[in-house]
Amino acid sequence: MEIKAPNRVSHTYTQQLVAAPEVVFPLLCPVREADWADGWDPITVATHSGAAELDCVFVTPGAKNTAIWYITKHESDRGFVEMLKITPEFTACKLTIQLRATPKGSEADVTYMHTSLGPDGDAFIASFTEAFYCEFMKDWEKRLNFFLTHGRCLKTEEK
Repeated sequence: MEIKAPNRVSHTYTQQLVAAPEVVFPLLCPVREADWADGWDPITVATHSGAAELDCVFVTPGAKNTAIWYITKHESDRGFVEMLKITPEFTACKLTIQLRATPKGSEADVTYMHTSLGPDGDAFIASFTEAFYCEFMKDWEKRLNFFLTHGRCLKTEEK
């Protein structure tokens, strides 16, 4: 058995969204994300309701391995969701999103914490810089706001 300190990185970004938390929260879902995130296409979604819920499990394709996601907290009344994403031999990730109402819509604190599970994960952790994360979150924010404003997905070629 090998016991070692984790190789881990965590970043938080606060998105400014143009709709109230009760409008945004249902979009933080493996099924509804396809409405606003161009190219999002989970392989499988295991859900009783047909949408995100506590203990929902979904699988997404990856460059090297498929990833298994598990929703561990789903608190629509608080605007909070937490999920784990395990990509074997790559990373274990905890994603949390906390929504808050603002006068112009809502803010979303989005935190990704990645822990390496091997050499490829180590390389990813090294590349998951604050600058990289900020650009990733700005793109997500832009796509979500486009959907909230126009009711359709912003296609990559339109960016």
